[in-house]
Amino acid sequence: MKGGMMQSVRRKPMSEINVVPYIDVMLVLLVIFMVTAPMLTQGVKVDLPETTSDPIQAEKETESVVVSVDANGAYFLQVGDEGSDPMPLERLREQVSKIMAGRSNREVLVRGDQNVQYGTVVRLMSVLQRAGATNVGLITEAEETDGTGG
Repeated sequence: MKGGMMQSVRRKPMSEINVVPYIDVMLVLLVIFMVTAPMLTQGVKVDLPETTSDPIQAEKETESVVVSVDANGAYFLQVGDEGSDPMPLERLREQVSKIMAGRSNREVLVRGDQNVQYGTVVRLMSVLQRAGATNVGLITEAEETDGTGG
């Protein structure tokens, strides 16, 4: 009876998963993320205060540099008491670069309208950083209180 009928051997289904290909994929993804992660970090370096902020005491020998952004996104440069007309961002970068060439540790203050888009102020701060301004601060107004303590 051997010749005509072969007995089929049934194998029991294997209940284990081969994880070796998954480990290979995981290691490839890990290498890709390790290479691309440093390229994804961008931003503007801002030194945030660690305590409640007090008014800035301006130095007598240096004129303050104030860059303003109005609600329409127009840029203005003010050095000491001299203000400017609205100017494009590239011209502003050139002007601030000239000012910073004389004294690189001079503080540049940014005054942004509360209705201006956040991206406009961030773009401005990035341009100021490229122009050589290492110390950039934000000008705000004190919050008005109604006398109820909060």
